[in-house]
Amino acid sequence: MAALLACGPAFGADTYQANLGPMPLDLTNNKDMLGRGEATATLNGKTLTISGSFGGLPSQATRAHLTVGVAIGVPGTESFDLTVTPADSGTVSGTLTLNAKQAAAFRTGKLYVQIDSQKAPTGNLWGWLLPRHFDAAPGVPQPGPWFLPQLDTPTR
Repeated sequence: MAALLACGPAFGADTYQANLGPMPLDLTNNKDMLGRGEATATLNGKTLTISGSFGGLPSQATRAHLTVGVAIGVPGTESFDLTVTPADSGTVSGTLTLNAKQAAAFRTGKLYVQIDSQKAPTGNLWGWLLPRHFDAAPGVPQPGPWFLPQLDTPTR
């Protein structure tokens, strides 16, 4: 029983992850949209804690934020500031208190981390927070279907 009680807080926490990659590219911005990163977010009660790292930006990071999107892969407008290292590589972090609507958005994959940089002031890297999952190395086939989870599919 004591061991069960010691593990108690972990049962209430939801941990999600994001692979941060370049935002949408076109011929005019592809040289400014470089880099990679990762982030994890844990929701414990109403408190969301985000931590991650990034590297390979073509210029210094200027801002990071957590944004509520419309759906997985669809940009949004409501955002919260995160702390970011002002360099071409570093860390991103933050602790936020979410309301019920924002917590529901987190659990349905509608929140994403975005890092802006000097050369890409409206977004350099971004990644949607999705339930923790295994990432295969490049070129390694994965069993079963490979798709984005539809976390908020309505019942029919």
